[in-house]
Amino acid sequence: MSDNLTKVFNWINHRLPVQNTFERHLSKHPVPKKVNFWYLFGALAAVVLVIQIVSGIWLIMLYSPGEGAFASIEYMMRDVDYGWLIRYMHTTGASMFFAVVYLHMFRGLLYGSYQKPRELVWIFGCTIYLAMMAEGFLGYVLPYGQMSYWGAQVIISLFGALPYIGESLELWMRGDYYISGITINRFFALHVVALPLVLIALVFLHLVALHEVGAGNPEGIDIEAHTDEDGVPLDSVPFFPYKVLNALVGIGVFLTVFTIIMFFFPEGGGYFIEYANYEEANPLVTPDHIAPVWYYSPYYSMLRAVPDKLGGFAVMGAAVAIFFVVPWLDKSKVASIRYKGVLSKIALVLFGISFLTLGYLGTVSVTEHRKTMSIICTFIYFGYFLLMPIYTSIEKTKPVPDRL
Repeated sequence: MSDNLTKVFNWINHRLPVQNTFERHLSKHPVPKKVNFWYLFGALAAVVLVIQIVSGIWLIMLYSPGEGAFASIEYMMRDVDYGWLIRYMHTTGASMFFAVVYLHMFRGLLYGSYQKPRELVWIFGCTIYLAMMAEGFLGYVLPYGQMSYWGAQVIISLFGALPYIGESLELWMRGDYYISGITINRFFALHVVALPLVLIALVFLHLVALHEVGAGNPEGIDIEAHTDEDGVPLDSVPFFPYKVLNALVGIGVFLTVFTIIMFFFPEGGGYFIEYANYEEANPLVTPDHIAPVWYYSPYYSMLRAVPDKLGGFAVMGAAVAIFFVVPWLDKSKVASIRYKGVLSKIALVLFGISFLTLGYLGTVSVTEHRKTMSIICTFIYFGYFLLMPIYTSIEKTKPVPDRL
């Protein structure tokens, strides 16, 4: 039996490079021997992606797009065995997905993971984030609850502010003169077919590009500079089993937290699932306070900080787009924050505080004081990027070690 299986494997392997691909990208792929917990969040993002795909497939079997969307959610939650569990797994997964991706991106800023030769890795990562935002928005509308309806109304109306094509684009996105069953149908198609395919393709390209140039490390040094006679970096270990076994501990802790939230706090105090979304969409009744899910709230704060709709839309779009040019804004000679100067450290701290503050302000109602805070934090947010060429080029840096 064993000999037959070996023959079958060899037959396939001669026609499809299964063994070489596995060894290059998984088992024998060299990774830095010294990393910290910040480098765990990329693996956690992959874990949550699998959870979202699996739970999403089961939800498709129970969900009815169109005018009956809300009723199908209620049926799923109340009458289907463990239907509530599948749905809460998916909603919790959405929030956890963005949480680990935000931490993964922050690690990139912290240790200069975007610097040469990893520019393309960073760009693919930013594109994944953009696709996630679109995917999350489309899924957010599908329950057809009160906040889903009015949140979609706000976002789609922003495209109507674009000159010349805005009104036609807004109508095309809705598929109707108001958000209706046809809107849900097309959002459903994009959410379950089009964007997941794009997302999976981008993740694949992200990993291939990363394995081509090598993973980064907290020191920000090139481990390829010192290799043995076989060309293997001296400061590296094989991805399997060393890094896989290390990651399993973190993944276990993460899944424990994930499960606790899913079973005991699935609404997340109204941040993961807004309480208004347990009511069916009603175009005649506007909620007292329209706010997005927490992972969009920093950009929503920027939108509300600008009085002009088109200007707010431009600022919100620029806040995401500016991540793509970070590799060319950073003029520092070193990659890691450990060896950068005090200006970079202050700028990164202020950026983190401004982003968290904008996130909070986006979830609460608008007052004059909060609007002023949103404007200040928006300036700090953009200042971190736009001033980066200046403070990274004039600050004094520390010497970087040759080896890990």
